[in-house]
Amino acid sequence: MNYDLAIMALEGLTRSPIEIAVSKDEVTISAAPATFKDLARICLLLGGDMVGGAEGFDLQPGVHVAKGAPMIKLRLKV
Repeated sequence: MNYDLAIMALEGLTRSPIEIAVSKDEVTISAAPATFKDLARICLLLGGDMVGGAEGFDLQPGVHVAKGAPMIKLRLKV
């Protein structure tokens, strides 16, 4: 995986975090267009070779995800 691309995508998420709303049977993810592009880059990178054997990304509340939202864990299925 391109480490620089991963860092750029994560930095993009810090500038405009993802918003998540959870209701009884639904999860809604809202974000600016550029934020969705950064999230898509992270997902594409997961489908390729990971940096240093990493198996996923944690998108932290207040950093990559809006404050008060749950953490998003993106993991490879092995």
